[in-house]
Amino acid sequence: MRVLILYVSVGTGHMKAAEALKESIEKQFAGWSVDILDTLKYINPIVDKIVVSSYLGALKRSPGLYSRLYTASGTGTGIYDISKALNKLLSFKLNSLINDYGPSAVVCTHPFPMQMLSSLKEKNKIKIPTVAILTDYVVHSLWLDSGMDAFVVANDLMKSEMMQRGIPGNIIFPYGIPVSPKFLTRVDKKKLKLELGLEDKFTVLVMGGGMGFGNIDNTMASLLDCDIDIQIIAVTGTNQKLKAQLELSAGKSNKKVLVLSYTDKINELMDISDLLITKPGGMTISEALVKGLPIFIISPIPGQEEGNANFLIRSGAANKIEDSGQLISVLSQVANDPVTLNIMRENSRFLGKPHSASDIATLLGKLVLG
Repeated sequence: MRVLILYVSVGTGHMKAAEALKESIEKQFAGWSVDILDTLKYINPIVDKIVVSSYLGALKRSPGLYSRLYTASGTGTGIYDISKALNKLLSFKLNSLINDYGPSAVVCTHPFPMQMLSSLKEKNKIKIPTVAILTDYVVHSLWLDSGMDAFVVANDLMKSEMMQRGIPGNIIFPYGIPVSPKFLTRVDKKKLKLELGLEDKFTVLVMGGGMGFGNIDNTMASLLDCDIDIQIIAVTGTNQKLKAQLELSAGKSNKKVLVLSYTDKINELMDISDLLITKPGGMTISEALVKGLPIFIISPIPGQEEGNANFLIRSGAANKIEDSGQLISVLSQVANDPVTLNIMRENSRFLGKPHSASDIATLLGKLVLG
């Protein structure tokens, strides 16, 4: 059996969800093979470059504009209709790929390839099972397409909302966003801290997603300057300029600081950390919840990440940080209050879906094998 997973490279979360699912499928079903495809890059590199560069440019230079575009794309008119029309137009090349590749099922971790698949299903061009995996904690209209055989969402609240908006409940599965099975393992905290040159004390992990977005430089400046007895791990993703800036700042501080670029050891870093400070990307949040890690939210991307933040705050697993003064004040309270810290940990664990990837793999098996 062959499974094709489609994503779009706007951020790293969609790809990481695909990789986590691939790992679980191939572990669960001996002899099955899984391929992951950057859909727009394959279909039309020019369109891909326009979409990705426009997305990143809007986030960096005009988050307010991005917020308006995000809201407009969810109204069912204008941008939403353009997206549907464009993906319908591009679907013919995806159809050729599917015919040549011959998968037993196709999975999407981004709404653009999902809309292409849905168009092909409506035309009876493909008859294999198709599954959409929503990679945030909010429902956006771009995902609401009746052409799919199954939708995987982060929680029961999202399932209820999708049902209210017309998707049949029997094809919606609240299994969670898939995270790598390695997040189910635990490391020896003291041993790893020693290997990394860290001390056995309260450890703060600062992240900005795979591309190092978010107000990390100001956050780090506040942490380095505070009187709280902490050590810091900062992960800058692919943002090498930010890494150099943080290393320079860390060199002037008497605190223990470890600055890393993009790493595949996030599961281990979360294990040895007491608190995560991050922008609330769907994948980062899902990994943190599996680890039962309390979260401070900074710099949410307008739109989906604001929705993610609101969900976490309402659930008691996170605090939203607006400025450096609040950061140090709340950090001091949490770091010195084991009861509050443990409550946040338990709330985080309660929300986590540690077996999401294997549950989705099982669902695929049922859809393919009957």
